[in-house]
Amino acid sequence: MLVIYLWNLCSGLLRTSLPVWVRLQVFVVMVSLLTASIVYIAYYLGLPWWWDRSPLVTIILLLVGNWLLVNVCFHYYMGVAVPVGYPPQGGLIPEAVSICKKCIKPKPPRTHHCSVCNKCILKMDHHCPWLNNCVGHYNHRHFFLYMVYTVIGIMFIMIFGVRLAYEEFFPEQEPELDGHPVRLNNLEIIPVTESLDHLSKEELAEIARQAAETEAREWQRRLIIFAGLICIATFTALGALAWWHAGLITRGETSIEARINSTESQKYRAQGKFYQNPYDFGPRENWKLFLGIKNRSWWHVLFPSNHGPYGDGLTWRTIHDSKIS
Repeated sequence: MLVIYLWNLCSGLLRTSLPVWVRLQVFVVMVSLLTASIVYIAYYLGLPWWWDRSPLVTIILLLVGNWLLVNVCFHYYMGVAVPVGYPPQGGLIPEAVSICKKCIKPKPPRTHHCSVCNKCILKMDHHCPWLNNCVGHYNHRHFFLYMVYTVIGIMFIMIFGVRLAYEEFFPEQEPELDGHPVRLNNLEIIPVTESLDHLSKEELAEIARQAAETEAREWQRRLIIFAGLICIATFTALGALAWWHAGLITRGETSIEARINSTESQKYRAQGKFYQNPYDFGPRENWKLFLGIKNRSWWHVLFPSNHGPYGDGLTWRTIHDSKIS
């Protein structure tokens, strides 16, 4: 239900009469606020809860959790801020495969026109309103790693928060008297329905303290429910999207090329032939090229790194060329 609500809300924003840049900035603000709220809840509820049980485990959780958070924030910022890559204006294009019908300019290989940006995008995958940016040659890696680290971070929160939630919603039963809740006050059981006029200031203060604790517990439960709904919805949506994009990366194609390659494969099969994606160098090589680590270590993926992709996005080697150097 929460996913449907967010989808309807986003669709409504896109249909409003506000300027396009304002509407799209709203999505970035929403992502930032939701992320900040989940982090706040994790610190506000999870940190003291785990610290009371094991300071050592808490320190380890802080290190792992903040490592994930830094990666999430870094890759989201880079996905939003990094220019996706455009064909040069007025410059020579080394290789053109067609003419853009909207720009009336030559298009390099793997370049497509974005109707939202109203520009041709190098190695375009799609336009992402949550980034207020296209996903293409220069920020594709950041977009994917943002999804991966977000999904891992949500799993981290859910795994280490489920016990807290269980104890919050299923606490030990308090004593009862004739079916009515009671409170303990210096070993004396006093029904809450009893008049409070005869009580001392200390007893009234104790009742006020208990009322404040009850209100705080209700607030905590609301926060847990909110965090749970957001985490489940985000994990489901981003997890499925990340898994799908991982398949595309494994095959060396973008989401646009996946449709093109599917159509070409059907045409070739009808002719008794086999179509091969010209940018598919095998799963291992495809991942190295996508992550930009063919000549770099895996540490560039585990920690924030602003290294760019291979090539300028204007020319592309294919399986028909010599081995990539």
